[in-house]
Amino acid sequence: MNFSLYIARRYLFSKSSNNAINIITLIAVIGVIVSTIALFVVMSVFSGLKNFSLSFIQTSDPDLKITSVQGKSFYFNDSIKKSLIKENIEAFTKVIEERAFFNYGDKSHVALIKGVDINYLLVNKMDTAVYLGEWINYNEKHTVVVGSGLSNILSVGAYDYLETLKIFVPKPGEGYINNPQTAFNKVETRPIGIYKLTDDLDRKYVYANLSLIQQLLSYNANQISAIEIRVSNDSNIKSVKEELQNNLGTDYKVETREQLNSVFYKMLNTENLASYMVFTLILIIALFNVIGAIVMMIIDKRENLKTLFHLGTDIKEIRRIFVFQGFLLTIFGLIVGLLLAMPFVLLQKKYGLIMITNSLAYPVEFYFTNVLLVVATIIVLGYLAAKIASARISKKLVE
Repeated sequence: MNFSLYIARRYLFSKSSNNAINIITLIAVIGVIVSTIALFVVMSVFSGLKNFSLSFIQTSDPDLKITSVQGKSFYFNDSIKKSLIKENIEAFTKVIEERAFFNYGDKSHVALIKGVDINYLLVNKMDTAVYLGEWINYNEKHTVVVGSGLSNILSVGAYDYLETLKIFVPKPGEGYINNPQTAFNKVETRPIGIYKLTDDLDRKYVYANLSLIQQLLSYNANQISAIEIRVSNDSNIKSVKEELQNNLGTDYKVETREQLNSVFYKMLNTENLASYMVFTLILIIALFNVIGAIVMMIIDKRENLKTLFHLGTDIKEIRRIFVFQGFLLTIFGLIVGLLLAMPFVLLQKKYGLIMITNSLAYPVEFYFTNVLLVVATIIVLGYLAAKIASARISKKLVE
C-alpha cells in the first residue's frame, strides 16, 4: 500500500487524544453526508419536476411539426404525403391554427382556434386532458373543446344549450375595414368538453373540427397551416427531422417539440443549473469543516510529523498524507450520503412518501447521471479542500 495512503488511513480511523478534534472531525463528516443527501435529493426532485412539466407539453405538442416558411398556410399535396409515408413515422395529422375572437353571452376574449382532423389523437393525446365532457365529435361539425382558463373567462361550460360559442375571424382581403358587420366570418359552435393542462395552454386554444375552421377561414379542402407528426421511436426524432427537411426543401420548416417550446426548455434547464449551483455552494461551505478538521489534525499530529520528517519523509510526502486523509473523509461522507439518499428517492418515486397535495406526490426521478454528477462534484471539491488544508504544512512546522 502507498505509504502516504496507509498513514492517512490510520490517522482517519484512529481516535485523537484531544476529544475536541474527534468532535470536529465528526461534524465535518456529518456536513459532507448532509450536503450529499441534499444535493442528490434536490437534483432528483428537479429532474422529477422537469419531467412532470414536460408531460403537459408532450400531451399537447407533437414530436415534429411542419409549417410553411412563407405565409400562414400551404396545400397538402401528394408530394408532401409521400414524404410522410415512412417506417419511422407512426402517424401524422393536418391542423389549422389561427387567432380568433370568441364571444359567449356578454363576454368576449381573443385566443387561438385550432382545427384538427380525425387523426389528431393518434399524434397528441389531448383527449386525456379533457376532465369535463368529451373530445370533439367529428360527426358533428360544430362541436368544440375549450380550455379551462378560457372557460372561466367566458363563463362557458360543456353541453350548455342555452347559448352558442361564437367565433369570429377577419375576412381575407386588403385595406381598411369599412363595415364591421360584414368584415368578419362567423361560426356558432357548441362546447362539449373542457380540458386542463397548464394555465398558459388552458387560455390559449379552442379545438374544433378541421373542416369547420377551413370553412371559417375560407380555405380550400386541402389547405392547412401545419402538419403534426408522431415518430415511432423517440431516439429517431432528429434523423426523421433531417430527412423530412431534405425531402420537403426550403419552403417548409420542420421543428421538434423542444424547438417549438425553446423558451420553456431553457427556463427548466436554467432552474436545474441554479439549484445545482446553490446546493454546490452549500457543499463548499460544509467542506470548510473538512479544512478545519484537517488543520486541527495537523496540529495534533505535529510531533508525529516531526518524527516522519527526521526519518526521511519529505514535506511533499507529508502533505500528501493529509490530502489523502481529507479525500478519504470526503469519500466516506459521500458514500454514506448516497446510501441514505438513493433509497429515499426510490421510495418517494414508488410510494409517494411526501405529498404536495392529497393526490399528488412530489415528483422525483432517479438518474445515474445525477449520481455521477454528485460524485464528481464532491470528489473535486473534497480534493481541493484537502489540498488547501495540507498547504499549511511547511518545513518550519516539522523541524
